Amino acid sequence: MLQQGRFDADLIYFYGEDSNLTAIFAHSSPNVPAGYGFDYVKADALIHVLGVRDGKITTPGGVTYSVLGLDPYSRHMSLPVLRAIHKLVEQGATVAGPKPVDDPSLADDHAGFRRLREELFGDGTGVHTVGMGKVYAGSTPAEAFQAIHLAPDFDSSREQAKTHLEFVHRKLSGADIHFVDNRSNLPVDVTASFRIAGRQPELWRADTGSIQRASFTIAGGKTFVPLQLEPWGTIFVVFRTPTHVTHFTAPVPRDAVLETLSGSWTVNFPPNWGAPDSITLPSLISWPDSSETGVKYFSGTGTYTHTVQIPASALRTGSRILLDLGEVKNLPSISVNGVAMGVVWHTPYRMDITSALHSGRNTLRVAVTNAWVNRMIGDLQPGATQYTFTDVKPYRANSPLLPSGLLGPVRLIAETRR
Repeated sequence: MLQQGRFDADLIYFYGEDSNLTAIFAHSSPNVPAGYGFDYVKADALIHVLGVRDGKITTPGGVTYSVLGLDPYSRHMSLPVLRAIHKLVEQGATVAGPKPVDDPSLADDHAGFRRLREELFGDGTGVHTVGMGKVYAGSTPAEAFQAIHLAPDFDSSREQAKTHLEFVHRKLSGADIHFVDNRSNLPVDVTASFRIAGRQPELWRADTGSIQRASFTIAGGKTFVPLQLEPWGTIFVVFRTPTHVTHFTAPVPRDAVLETLSGSWTVNFPPNWGAPDSITLPSLISWPDSSETGVKYFSGTGTYTHTVQIPASALRTGSRILLDLGEVKNLPSISVNGVAMGVVWHTPYRMDITSALHSGRNTLRVAVTNAWVNRMIGDLQPGATQYTFTDVKPYRANSPLLPSGLLGPVRLIAETRR
């Protein structure tokens, strides 16, 4: 999906000639406002690659930008770069950034540098028209976008506190692809806006391959789409079907808890890894909380087994039965009545198991694999049998153990759409 079409951006950002990107932005971010796509540009590309068409800065590959932003690091600017910027502005480009302070090259024409600088930036403030373009001297890219009335391409400003969404926009013939990424460990429920109108949004999920119509409202040249993302979750919002409708409400899934699977679970462990062959847990606990040493320090795959009665009424047409594992550390594989259902590798640890269920007694198996950390710490205990070997020793005998296993609560959920 992210290889389709071309990258769509509003800003091309010149970071100067003093240093490289890693050195400049290792501990800080460029001065790019949220909601606008951008590319970096170095001096050579600025001089030899960029052009202007219809007031947009262009590349040979067809990517266009509305504004050339100048980073504070660009204030020490060589004459060839300044000439390139002057040429772009004459042809219709829009530039925003600080006035250059000097030309560090002893070989350049410094009088010519000062002349071009004054023509473009004046006293370092205000708007300066040169040819068909404009320079917003001393302005940030955000201020330039506001001045040219260019709204954000993507806006999630009403998202919850302590959450953060990033996006990538790809444009192809007849369609727009937006990849939205929740960069936090909290779920997000937000109405996002996209600077596009006249097309119906669809939600494409890479983990399941599903495509569904999204609810939307079109107003003011924007499309507003409600999005729900799990912690660190992602989704593609695709606009490809023309529509004259300005509002649509998609069927909403309704969840009802059928049963919380309390009671005992049988857990089987592989042989020769320190844990007993099998244990019975009256309730779900993290393996390090076990009084059994072999379980406490176990790393590998433990298989949980539980039986549950499913009434025929729960399997009515139009309803899906989901197995919700709650919290899992770290990777669960699910089977129902001997039918392998697959692996759930991200939150929420939830899977549709309708096809494998039948009325009456059903057997659930959840094979949970944790990390190697606990076993490595266990091997460092006094008198412990050694099960692992590493060249690097990142842990000590008193290092904290990681939560492991199926922690729950485990629930059966009936999902219907209305």
